[in-house]
Amino acid sequence: MQFNDYDPGNFYDELFASEGKPRPDAMPLVNRIDSLSREEVQRRQEAAQIALFKMGVTFNVYSDDQGTERIIPFDIIPRIVSADDWATLEKGLEQRIHTLNLFLADIYSEQKILRDNVIPSEIIYSASGFLKPCIGLKPPGGIWCHITGTDLVRDRSGQWFVLEDNLRCPSGVSYVLENRRVMKSTFPLVFNTMAIQPVEEYPSHLLETLLNLAPPHLTDPTVVVLTPGIHNSAYFEHSFLAQQMGVELVEGRDLIVADGYLQMRTTKGLKRVDVVYRRIDDIFIDPTTFRSDSLLGIPGLMDVYRSGKVALANALGTGVADDKVIYSYVPKMIRYYLDEEPILANVPTYLCWEQQQQQHVLANLDKLVVKAADESGGYGMLIGPTATAQEREDFAARIAASPRNYIAQPTLSLSRVPTLIGDQFEGRHVDLRPYILYGKKVYVSPGGLTRVALRKGSLVVNSSQGGGSKDTWVVCK
Repeated sequence: MQFNDYDPGNFYDELFASEGKPRPDAMPLVNRIDSLSREEVQRRQEAAQIALFKMGVTFNVYSDDQGTERIIPFDIIPRIVSADDWATLEKGLEQRIHTLNLFLADIYSEQKILRDNVIPSEIIYSASGFLKPCIGLKPPGGIWCHITGTDLVRDRSGQWFVLEDNLRCPSGVSYVLENRRVMKSTFPLVFNTMAIQPVEEYPSHLLETLLNLAPPHLTDPTVVVLTPGIHNSAYFEHSFLAQQMGVELVEGRDLIVADGYLQMRTTKGLKRVDVVYRRIDDIFIDPTTFRSDSLLGIPGLMDVYRSGKVALANALGTGVADDKVIYSYVPKMIRYYLDEEPILANVPTYLCWEQQQQQHVLANLDKLVVKAADESGGYGMLIGPTATAQEREDFAARIAASPRNYIAQPTLSLSRVPTLIGDQFEGRHVDLRPYILYGKKVYVSPGGLTRVALRKGSLVVNSSQGGGSKDTWVVCK
């Protein structure tokens, strides 16, 4: 029996209700794994990792002196989400995306939410993601956030929380698709017996979302995926999604503004581009409007975009909603724009720019997680309970020097999933990033990317910080 010695510990375990007692939805999987020898489980784990290697599923780490490309670690024990849980998450994510879209449309036009004092105006104007050149923009259909990856966590009681929103260039969906492909060959019998919602439709939904942005009079609009290039950390994903959608993968040097349109250089001359799925941050996309030293973007693109002759996904300026200080106001936004109560709660958050809350944070750094407002990938973060006294002292100085740039949250006891460590199953902490597409309607891809902290006791799941991934199985009703 594989799980005889598995101890769920004092955490919410995604597969086990208690020691030796699988959750009902996980029973077929647990029974199947129990029927295999440990050697066979390890063989399947190794085969899955080799398959991903052969498929070229990689990511780049800029600071890595051992070479840029790495294979993201993958664990074959999936996370299972019940149909009821997923129904709640789906509704909550739809509510949140509608709200964030209304917020972006408002903040770059009438700014009613500021005039009504729901959010302090200085919080918006001091956000690095708030781009003044985007004021007055009118994206096609009024949609700003076409592709979103929202990070969710579960605490010890099993309650779901939104950890952060990612609206600029959310990555990771390629791992979802490739992980599923590998898992179908790893546990084929389980897939035949369990009703697991498919994820393979994501690329077609993504293409439909992008085509929805093109002017309706165009019968055959041209869509491209814009990548910073081969050295970008998510280049595999850029090329993978372009291939899956059957569209061109381009770099800034492949595009030019000519005759008032965005044009692509081809062997037959220039070809007009109608929709750009950009995987380049806003400030690098047009050196004539944003960073003049950018070699990645296309001079003059902003003028074409403003004139409505090209569509961008996501719209420029969406990064303001990624700001972790602004994240803390999303529940208020939901009440303000929709007159509804939030379906999914935020993690309780302390804002260091507020004096009283800052004093609480500084007095409790050994108990809190501190995050920089505009960092991602696990960078710019202090996990107080495991930090050294010197690290806490350094962060106290950072907070005092730039209080607007920091928030703090309680250290949640993240849920865990059994993970193969050597020849044993051990619990490891996980989060979940579902992917949401906003076209004619909102589509939430079933499941998402489960990221796992492979280091024992670690709460940091980011691949750049030593984390791995698991497949996520959403069970049908």
